[in-house]
Amino acid sequence: MRTLCSSTLLGEFFVIGFAGLVAMKDPDLSMATVWTVSGIAMVLCVLLCGMVTRRSGVLLGWALQIALIASGVVVPTMYFLGAVFAGLWWASVHFGRKVDAARARMAAQAES
Repeated sequence: MRTLCSSTLLGEFFVIGFAGLVAMKDPDLSMATVWTVSGIAMVLCVLLCGMVTRRSGVLLGWALQIALIASGVVVPTMYFLGAVFAGLWWASVHFGRKVDAARARMAAQAES
């Protein structure tokens, strides 16, 4: 699960950075606000890479997905990209758990 979820989070890291660049063009937003919010989200992506094996890490990942979709209010393309990454996050968690379970079964059979 760690590899799949971390890959998704690192992809989001770059998408958030690019969305910050797009949001800078909005004259109603200050550059400090855009980069504070984007920076916090980007740091969260990196920190979550180390937490994805815990339940709290997965739950925080879902919160990040919701925030990514909600950022469509500022950058409308993020509605679509947020939904895509939410789907990728679901797939990473779902199939990552299946891979972990299969590895555990194979390790148990190898020890027998």
